Amino acid sequence: MIQLINTEKNNLISAKISGNISKSDVEKIHPLIHNIIEKGKKVDFYFEMEDFTGYTLKGFWEDIKVDSAHISDYGKMAFVGEKKWQEFAAKVTDFFTSSEVKYFDLKDKEQAKNWIMS
Repeated sequence: MIQLINTEKNNLISAKISGNISKSDVEKIHPLIHNIIEKGKKVDFYFEMEDFTGYTLKGFWEDIKVDSAHISDYGKMAFVGEKKWQEFAAKVTDFFTSSEVKYFDLKDKEQAKNWIMS
């Protein structure tokens, strides 16, 4: 499940993620990406993952489609989590993008927020 968080930074998509991400969760994010890139800005992401277990199959496929269509539109990405596999996923994301990607432990979420807002 993706729960959007309001932020003051107009090119930032911020969300708390828990459980499984479904296709409809990804479909909520996609128009937000378009709104930002239509303003000529890169899209920054802040994802706070607590009790996040992964994707449904359709959710994973939808996320791959959205990311492959917009990968050059992404700026900074902050992944905040509690599990080693989440840190590994952030490193893999960093490898496949030209974006600046950082992983933070959940206890360091204030540091992550400061980094993504700068």
